[in-house]
Amino acid sequence: MPLQFDSSRYQRLESLSLNTSSPAAVRFTTDQGQALLVEASAPGVFRLSMGTPAATGKPASGSATRAAALHDLLARDEPIGEAAVEQVELDGQPGFRIVQGDNALEIATQPLRLALYRKGRKVLASSADESLFPLGTEDPAAPASWTLSFDLEPAEPVYGLGESTIMLDRRAERVVSDEPASRALPLAWSPNGWGVYVNTAESVVHDIGVDDFAPASYVLTIADAQLDLFLFAGEPAEILNQYTQLTGRAGQPTLWSMGTWLHQAANTDTAQLAAVAREMRARGVPLDAVSFQPPAAWEVRGKLNLEWDAGRFPDPRQSLGEFKDLDLKVCAPGFPGVPTHSPMFAELEDKGWLLTDDSGSAYVFAGVPASAGAAFGLLDLTHRDVWTFWRDKIRQIMDEGVDAVSCDVQLDIPDEVSARSGDTGSRLRTVYPMLAKRCLFEAAAWNKTPPEGVVWSRDLFPTAQRLPMQASISVPNTWEGLAESLRAALTTGASGLPAYAHDIGSPDHPLDTMTPELYLRWLAAGVFSSHLRFHAVPGLLPWDFGDEVFQHAQTLMQWRYRLIPYVLGVIEDAARTGLPVQRSMALSFPEDPEAHAYELQYLLGPALLVVPAVQPGNQIRVYFPKGEAWWDLRTGWRYEGGTTWTFECGLDHLPVFGREGHMLCLGPAAQHTGEFNSARILDEVWLFGMPMHNPSVMRNKIRVMQMQGSSYAKGLEGLKILPSEGLEVKRRGAEVRISRAR
Repeated sequence: MPLQFDSSRYQRLESLSLNTSSPAAVRFTTDQGQALLVEASAPGVFRLSMGTPAATGKPASGSATRAAALHDLLARDEPIGEAAVEQVELDGQPGFRIVQGDNALEIATQPLRLALYRKGRKVLASSADESLFPLGTEDPAAPASWTLSFDLEPAEPVYGLGESTIMLDRRAERVVSDEPASRALPLAWSPNGWGVYVNTAESVVHDIGVDDFAPASYVLTIADAQLDLFLFAGEPAEILNQYTQLTGRAGQPTLWSMGTWLHQAANTDTAQLAAVAREMRARGVPLDAVSFQPPAAWEVRGKLNLEWDAGRFPDPRQSLGEFKDLDLKVCAPGFPGVPTHSPMFAELEDKGWLLTDDSGSAYVFAGVPASAGAAFGLLDLTHRDVWTFWRDKIRQIMDEGVDAVSCDVQLDIPDEVSARSGDTGSRLRTVYPMLAKRCLFEAAAWNKTPPEGVVWSRDLFPTAQRLPMQASISVPNTWEGLAESLRAALTTGASGLPAYAHDIGSPDHPLDTMTPELYLRWLAAGVFSSHLRFHAVPGLLPWDFGDEVFQHAQTLMQWRYRLIPYVLGVIEDAARTGLPVQRSMALSFPEDPEAHAYELQYLLGPALLVVPAVQPGNQIRVYFPKGEAWWDLRTGWRYEGGTTWTFECGLDHLPVFGREGHMLCLGPAAQHTGEFNSARILDEVWLFGMPMHNPSVMRNKIRVMQMQGSSYAKGLEGLKILPSEGLEVKRRGAEVRISRAR
């Protein structure tokens, strides 16, 4: 049945009058008597609020009981921009223009419509379709939901909005923010120069050019009495920068998390996992961390303590010690569920520490893998005492030798389930995984400066970008499965998440489809990513495909560890720029539509163009984005942007190219990151043409400056420098001069 917009539910806002204005904010009143506040939130960012405390001037009703009060959706609530308001005539009707430098927001008033301008060009405007509401509310007196619609150009793509394995462009999709299957995140943007973020934990339905509904429009339906909308004008990189400044950014990750991970196979014990880890060490495969298979490694027991699962971990210290002896970090699964068969279930229900049903009794959820299939109740993490209790108990567990925690808790919580805070329905579905992951991160980062917590989770929710690592989804062991995993990484990156981990194959799908060629191509894509993880499953380990394949795998893994200083530097840059480690062509080159068609190519950080192989055969087609030149890491040849080439690529490498004007700083080969010399983390530097940009490299200060046709770099003392063809390098004490060869 085709989707339809029920216009009978909504009323248009027909007119607007100006009340007051200041450099940071403009206040209006609608024909229905509602207060509309427009703020210059930041350069190129406009915030529109209706029904919010800021707009009405009234204190928030019951705000202390809202679950998000534990961790607000916004990291910065106060406006930091300045704007001027002008009364103008728009299409023969009175209106207003709010100007911030080169950007402007126009508001037509009969009926109320919006138009966003960037550098004098209209980039986003309310829909002209009379069957859709440019801005409407369900009930002017007491709105329960809002609708907005914007025009889309005929071929205009829309990116962001969370994880997708189908396409990077979300056009023709419906995304529902509180449905776990939608894998939604709240930011949408277009290469045309606009972005949209609805600041709410309530349900938001995004209909992006959906056929039979509104193929030429982007329609937002917001199930919240408060309308809090941010409009961004700028290039995609500028939009991600402003969005992550507004909503928060990830902290600095740990060095060891950049190394290889090994995940426990189902129906095996920790001794069997340790045996595979020892074999990796013996075979010379670098490894830094292991992760245990769900269910949760501990549960709430007597006296409100977390105790290890005695059946799986009869001696936790001995189990952990096996991995510590191998210089490995350990990630154990946690879960805020209490099995109904546990003696603590009734006690926690009496304390009011579990989510409840309509009768006030603890709601019983059907079993999931994290609960070993047992029915359970969920700790009410909206209750600050419960949240603090769980955080502190996880800290105690980690003091026993656990280095990281994994937890997937994005459940389809029914509408009738309630929290102590009063949150229920869509809001509880949105907020609960946010609270759980933040709680675990604080436990994992305890007593660390800077806070370097590692939480391995597949959950997606508003503010997910504040935490540094997103676990991969399970995909088939096929060529299309590899492509799906890459799309998932690039779509979450386009939505503001900085780092996405790649699993090398999946034990949840048949293994007989994993060929030696596919395995090496999958591994190569994982090497040139944020994080990667092997599975301790026969058929998914690097020595399972014969000696030749294993030798190629070892070559690729040496590359991975040499890249760690660069990858970690890129993640550290995310804390300053909001840009992800893996960057799609649309994100990196918005003005080159031809590049967007090569959706599985990506930039790894600012300096490397990576072209994964996603079909059998050694021939790989590469498009070089316009306006740049690119240097082949393997041959040193230079290629002009705006050209397409086909490369013959063996199984021991992928086509990877350095971006002209950048440099790549590499570390030494190692078996684990503990072998890195923190005083000398770098080994050599590769130059791609004349260096113009400071390199991405972990916790290091290498500075590049240009003068009289030469580049001068400081911080390269003792490093081997490999210049590209046509350059010469001279050292002058602590300074390196790079100039064109004479």
